[in-house]
Order: sequence, then structure tokens, then C-alpha cells
Amino acid sequence: MTTESRPINVLLVEDEESFVDALVIGLGREGFQVTVARDGSEALRLFDEKEPDLVLLDLMLPKVSGIDVCRAIRSRSSVPIIIVTAKGAEIDTVVGLEVGADDYVTKPYRLRELVARIRAVMRRGAGGGYGAASREDRRMPGAEERFREAGDVRVDLDTRRVFVRGDEVHLRRKEFELLALLVENARRVLTRDVLIDRVWGSDYIGDTKTLDVHVKRLRSRIEVDPSRPVLITTVRGVGYRFDPSEVAAQRP
Repeated sequence: MTTESRPINVLLVEDEESFVDALVIGLGREGFQVTVARDGSEALRLFDEKEPDLVLLDLMLPKVSGIDVCRAIRSRSSVPIIIVTAKGAEIDTVVGLEVGADDYVTKPYRLRELVARIRAVMRRGAGGGYGAASREDRRMPGAEERFREAGDVRVDLDTRRVFVRGDEVHLRRKEFELLALLVENARRVLTRDVLIDRVWGSDYIGDTKTLDVHVKRLRSRIEVDPSRPVLITTVRGVGYRFDPSEVAAQRP
């Protein structure tokens, strides 16, 4: 049964009863089916039991932290995760994104904004759930090119594998899509708006912090020295550029 023929099942992981009550009622009115976990341990149990389409995850939880819950879920599933963080808790937000969350909202938030983010994440994830397929996963057989290659980086679109200097590098879904786009447009500057639109979708309503975190993660995986990136460089005030010629120029 697909998510188009049944309500979207949201696993709400939240220990503040005022938020739980409001969200169960509000999301229910929007057509979502809500399962509630009030601590991190219960969240992991219910995740395996209910197989939700999306996880709405508070970071401040009893027993097991939201960060650890996010990390555990992402280690075995690509189900969309939206983290909830206190206003101003930038470090928690960045860490949440680094361990695999798809988006975030800050408390207090409006139900309308939250619902918009949920629907946007579900559209980008092609319906969520275990092994959710992205646009690249659903390429039709016979496409002209099945890989992108620039310098020492090879991106195989068919198998979704990445090789850097001959060694395979394992990337998460959005990291893969971002790298594929950068490699495809090697030596061209891509603005932040273009990158967000192509990877996260034109309906993305968050800020650019998500993009910056994904670029940072990519650098940690493909650069020789991530603290001094030469493959993915920042064009201040504009966006990012992938330039394999910079690596070639440094070789003896």
C-alpha cells in the first residue's frame, strides 16, 4: 500500500505534553496519522514496530538523546527526519543535520509551517518509508549517461556509488545528489539558490544552513584536507564550485 492511498504515518518523538497534544490534534486534522513516543528509547522501538513515513524528532529527550535517535534511524533507513530544536540552539541543529536529518524547525513553530515542511520533505523523498527512492533512483533504463566524472571523482548514477581517487566513498542520499550536481557542472559556479532548488526542491522553505552542512560533509569525504578544500570551493556571496583542475595543478 502506498502513502497516496493511506494517511501519512508520522512518528512524533516529543516529551512536552503541551506540544504532543497540539500536534496530535493539528496533524490529525491535516490528514496525518500520528504515533507518539515520549523518550528516545520508545522512539526506536516504535520506529521498528510502526515503520513510519516520517519522523518528527525533538532533540531534547529522556533516556536516549534526539541526536542518537537520529543517528540510529539513519543507520538503517532513509525515512525523512525533521528535527525540532530550541530557538537559538544552532549547535544542536547543525549536529542533527550532520547525522542525517532532512530538515529542522525551531520552537515555537506554527502548525501551518510545520505541515508545509512535512509535505515538502515527503515530496522530495518520493513518499518516504524504508528505502525511499529519490528522483535519481527512478531514472528510466536507457538514459544516455549513467555516470558523471571530473578529475579524480566518479559518480555512478545507476548504482549510486561514488569513487574518489579510486576508492569508494559512501554518501547519504542528499550528499550524493549534491555531489552529482556539482560534478556535472564542474568548473561552473552554482548559486546557493540553484543548489537548493535542484537538490531540495523549489518548495524548500528552510534557510541555507542545510546546504552548508552538506557541503561540509562532502568535503570531509572527498577532500585530501577538508580544512583547506580545493575540490569544492566557496565563491563568497554566490555559492559553490567544483573544480578538479585545482587538484591537478597542485600535483608535482
